Amino acid sequence: MAAAPVWSVDPRTGKQREQVAVEATAQEVDEAVRAAHEARGSLADRTVRAAFLRTAADRLQAAGEQLVEAADAETALGPVRLTGELARTCYQLRAFADIVDEGAFLDVVINHPDDTATPPIPDLRRYKVPLGVVAVYSASNFPFAFSVAGGDTASALAAGCPVVVKAHPDHPALSELVAHVLRTAAAAHGVPAGVVGLVHGFEAGLELIRHPLVAAAGFTGSVRGGRALFDAAAARPVPIPFHGELGSLNPVLVTEAAAAERGEAIGTGLAGSMTLGVGQFCVKPGLVLVPSGAGGDNLVKSLTEAVSNSEAGVLLDHRMRDNFLAGVAERTGLPEVDSPVTPGAGGEHTVSAGFLTVAASALAEEGAHDVLLEECFGPVTVVVRYDDEAEATRVLSRLPGNLTATVQLSEEEAAGQGRGADILAELTLLAGRVLVNGWPTGVAVAPAQHHGGPYPATTSTSTSVGGTAIERWLRPVAYQGAPEALLPPELRDDNPLGLPRRIDGALEI
Repeated sequence: MAAAPVWSVDPRTGKQREQVAVEATAQEVDEAVRAAHEARGSLADRTVRAAFLRTAADRLQAAGEQLVEAADAETALGPVRLTGELARTCYQLRAFADIVDEGAFLDVVINHPDDTATPPIPDLRRYKVPLGVVAVYSASNFPFAFSVAGGDTASALAAGCPVVVKAHPDHPALSELVAHVLRTAAAAHGVPAGVVGLVHGFEAGLELIRHPLVAAAGFTGSVRGGRALFDAAAARPVPIPFHGELGSLNPVLVTEAAAAERGEAIGTGLAGSMTLGVGQFCVKPGLVLVPSGAGGDNLVKSLTEAVSNSEAGVLLDHRMRDNFLAGVAERTGLPEVDSPVTPGAGGEHTVSAGFLTVAASALAEEGAHDVLLEECFGPVTVVVRYDDEAEATRVLSRLPGNLTATVQLSEEEAAGQGRGADILAELTLLAGRVLVNGWPTGVAVAPAQHHGGPYPATTSTSTSVGGTAIERWLRPVAYQGAPEALLPPELRDDNPLGLPRRIDGALEI
């Protein structure tokens, strides 16, 4: 049976624009994985890897106008947003090139023999090596930064791992263009084109995770889709690491003192965060605990005004639009749930932002309102009004794992007076990134960044953003009693590569 065609679709109209490719067959997936596997050796030299990453960034930047135009045609995210995202992607590639040059990610540790230790220590030398071919599953909402040339690909290549990318169906034409740019960058350094494979289609994604030469996978998407792939990765004859970002509610707790001090400003800030990108960010604040009383009332009033004045927007595809409208209808139909600004259909192809309110008492115990504790992708948030700290704590205790958790504190609380430290400790149990007096939308690409969290936010404890993302695609290996002449250059006493390392417990830079 012939493979199904892959079409580029305009999200503004839902109409097919052009045929981009065909869905990959099992044989084509196998060929892509084997080509990637054969390209492993070309990434062995760290100098080549770093140069490849920098050239990729340069060429993506040079092709920016064409890439942004293609991305906007398929996602309707707009040139301004997409230009910024492309710049972030190029920065990320260059940042990983710097990490490769530095070499600290190899985590070199050397112990010389010590017969006085108990038990005696032999000659031991440890560092990290690439896992092998990495399967990358592109995200819908970040066609550059979490797609073909995104963080999973950049960090995997930096680790020395070739990739095979499963393109997202929302931007197949862009995926082909970006893959071509990466391959031309690879060719400039003698790296085979197979180092970056690209396949299309749902079945191709399943074939990819099951392929025996795939050594690890990175995923950004829904809980349902991610969990299916996670289970498939674990069910293989040889299970592999699956680093999946699945879903997050990103709770916000507003203290009574903060609401009294600046409720209006918090409401305006919340509106901007929850409607940013038409609510299509994985770190959108989806549940906000607001105190009862005048301060909380001012916050809700400010939020109402700001959200009411926001413009309707286009979601990434009509399936997401349908799911958003269905999710909103399910939530607004619950007893005790009010809708000061009702989110819904803004037009034939758009959606309008809104928010719901509910008393904390309705969420304190398991029941019909549990759906409010699940992510609803799009421009909507749930405001939970609580009467006291104990009630807020009961709601927080029911939340699943999250990428982020935020607290809005008063000036005195932020200075250490009150329960600020206790609240941070409470939120630390829920999320991988805890914010104070800020908003979670916006994930800086920085060495200290952590973009991950307890399940279902992610399926592992690692990050997909920031320099330490490279650790996902490496494994440690130790050599015992190996003669100097047989050791990898990274582990030799004379340190020919000039790597930072730890020798007999002392750190050498």
